[in-house]
Amino acid sequence: MFRIGLLIFLLAAWGATVSAEPLRIAVASNFLVPAKALAERFEESSGKAITVSAGSTGKLYAQIVNGAPYSIFLAANVSEPERLEADGRAVSGSRFTYATGRLVLWSWNRALSPGDDGAELIRRQEFTRLAIANPRTAPYGAAAVQAMQALGLDPMGLGAHLVRGENVSQAYQFIASGNVDAGFVALSQMGNSQRSAEGNYWLVPADLHDPIEQQAVLLERAAADAHAKAFLHYLRSPGARTLIAGYGYGAG
Repeated sequence: MFRIGLLIFLLAAWGATVSAEPLRIAVASNFLVPAKALAERFEESSGKAITVSAGSTGKLYAQIVNGAPYSIFLAANVSEPERLEADGRAVSGSRFTYATGRLVLWSWNRALSPGDDGAELIRRQEFTRLAIANPRTAPYGAAAVQAMQALGLDPMGLGAHLVRGENVSQAYQFIASGNVDAGFVALSQMGNSQRSAEGNYWLVPADLHDPIEQQAVLLERAAADAHAKAFLHYLRSPGARTLIAGYGYGAG
């Protein structure tokens, strides 16, 4: 009887430990701030702790493929969630668009004033250095390259004048630090009703690049995780969509 009682106790303790583990979410760096706000609201209502890890979509995808213990992936594109689903690393049918991003050309230095003349700033190359996210791993970087090409500027021809951040957050930091004159970042990084970025920005016309459709997916390791499913359900709720729109994203 003692052995059976001890076994039941250990199993109960193990179950409590598992349930106490935080819900781990991998999020594209452009969406870090709203993701934290969403996680905070979900934690308050569910009591479930959430850990948010940010990075470029490509880097996070590589981590997931290599076994990183995430339950949910909030990417900045369609292709990586689609590949995870096709490879059996994500739950089939769980993928959906949670936001549509917008690209901006931002300058912390007000003297440059991109404003409504952002296209001319690019065409005339009125900058010493220009920052973008790495187009190989960051969808916002890929969109920046497409926009520059549409405006008649060959990014490859800029040489050392083009500074690549690992992700869009690093590109933002290059500009915010004053080390780079201007750069392409996410509209969401320009702030919301409570906070606004310094400097000036130009909203890049959406027809200058492919849509930045950001998709969420439930990863296979969390296929039976009720909290992970509940968070994705919450992400599609009117309250969550209103919060996301407040950061400059289009509807999913």
